[in-house]
Amino acid sequence: MLNVKSSTVNKTQLPFTNNCLNRQKGITLLELMVNIAITSILTAIALPNMSDFVMETRVNGEVSMLQRLLFVARNSAINSGERVIVCPLTSDGKCTTDWHKELSVFIDNNNNKAFDAANNERLLVTKSSIKTGDQLIYGKGRVMVAFHPSGHLSGLSNGTFRYCPLGHEDKSRGIVIARSGRIYASSDIDNDSRDENRMNKEITCN
Repeated sequence: MLNVKSSTVNKTQLPFTNNCLNRQKGITLLELMVNIAITSILTAIALPNMSDFVMETRVNGEVSMLQRLLFVARNSAINSGERVIVCPLTSDGKCTTDWHKELSVFIDNNNNKAFDAANNERLLVTKSSIKTGDQLIYGKGRVMVAFHPSGHLSGLSNGTFRYCPLGHEDKSRGIVIARSGRIYASSDIDNDSRDENRMNKEITCN
């Protein structure tokens, strides 16, 4: 083992250490300004991309939750053997076109197209309202999605949900409910960065 005397280390290393400390006093004003400029440029580039990412994540999350809500409603209709309705409810249990508000799924025992808590109708699940300013539209003024015990959609035609985020309509997404009751989320079929339905029609809320 190599032994080194402390007196030798002190004599040879301390002057070197002191010289290093004397030389490392900080950065110059020019270096600081260059660092600030680079940071500002990178921030300006990153912020819009981050904003788009956050918005797209919100839209995808809302569409995913809505899709799961519809799956629950359809499966409940099949399993219970009764009609199940999805809609935004008023305080007295009536369905409305305010799809941007809280959505409810309930079993319509008496087939009156309303939620009657007094008649022991069951509220199965709810979904919270969407972000203020965003739009959620179903069909043309439709007030409910109703599934028969067969799982089929009530009515003579299919229906389409359209979700449009405020100020970013090019990022709109949709959900199509076929008459069979099957549920399909929109996708970017033609790779133009805009979602289309199964008929290749772009999703818009106009």
